[in-house]
Amino acid sequence: MQSSRGYLLALAFVGLLALAPSAQAADFYKGKTFTIVVGFSPAGGYDNYARVLARYIGNHIPGKPNVIVQNMPGAGSLTSVRYLDLTAPKDGTVMTIFNPGLVTQSIVQPDRVQLDFRRFSWVGVVTPDFRVCYGYGPKGIKSWDELMHRQFIIGSTGKGSGNYINGATLRIVFHAPVKQVLGFPGSAEQRLAIEQGELDGDCGSYSSIPPDWIKKGLDHPFVRFIEQRPPEIPEQAAYIGTFATSAAQRQLLRVLDGGDEVGRPFIMSKQVPADRLAIMRKAFDETMKDPAYLADMAKEQLPVHPLTGDEAEKIVGELIAAPANVIAQAKPLYQ
Repeated sequence: MQSSRGYLLALAFVGLLALAPSAQAADFYKGKTFTIVVGFSPAGGYDNYARVLARYIGNHIPGKPNVIVQNMPGAGSLTSVRYLDLTAPKDGTVMTIFNPGLVTQSIVQPDRVQLDFRRFSWVGVVTPDFRVCYGYGPKGIKSWDELMHRQFIIGSTGKGSGNYINGATLRIVFHAPVKQVLGFPGSAEQRLAIEQGELDGDCGSYSSIPPDWIKKGLDHPFVRFIEQRPPEIPEQAAYIGTFATSAAQRQLLRVLDGGDEVGRPFIMSKQVPADRLAIMRKAFDETMKDPAYLADMAKEQLPVHPLTGDEAEKIVGELIAAPANVIAQAKPLYQ
């Protein structure tokens, strides 16, 4: 009996030791500044998601640190991802939101991106990226049939970004007459070019379309890249998979568009201590249920369909495990 009692006491002691790092991690954030790095310029879709999150996530982090947003545009948001393992603090005070089109590019062009997204710590995803292509204005393209018979000029930050992949899918997989202009710093600059008539529309997140355009009927979504269609996206935006003519083409679309499933992702360096990552994941998940946060997101017309960090890591692992022959078919989109 005494031996059993001693064994139980030993177990309890080990349990207390296991809890100690978490308690220390909780105290760590008190008085600190937590930075959310955005891989694009201000006023775009990713920036909006980061700034609303920044207003609330601090309330769910023990110690309630000050939360700020830092914009770090470059290379289609690749600069901000690389920053995590280069010069950013590895202590759990920095996380990044980036364009998950880079996940696909890392699979198709590993020598160019030189990143394995399984080697980052995924904090969570606010929503899948419900991406569409749309024409702008009274004379804008309004249907798939119009697309196949008219030139469609769109912009992008660079190869590997989400809207580049979407446009290249139309151009290369379906041979649509799409012209892509590269080098825009972010979506804000692209919107200005659309309004000025330099671009015919865009391919991107539906939530990034200015609400004023939607209200005035200036946008005309004609195709979407995820089969699921939330109520806010009009029925005229046909699922791109319906235009596939073979099983191989459908597999290719899954690889090209799979990154959209983790559409608004937040990641940290893998070097962040596990207990601090656990705290940030818990804070993220709690924020996704915060009534004030949800009300603010609804006001901003930004959808919330969250995934946990574990769920996001599973999706990324499945994409990276795609068959080599399918990955080979995707390579022309990056050349």
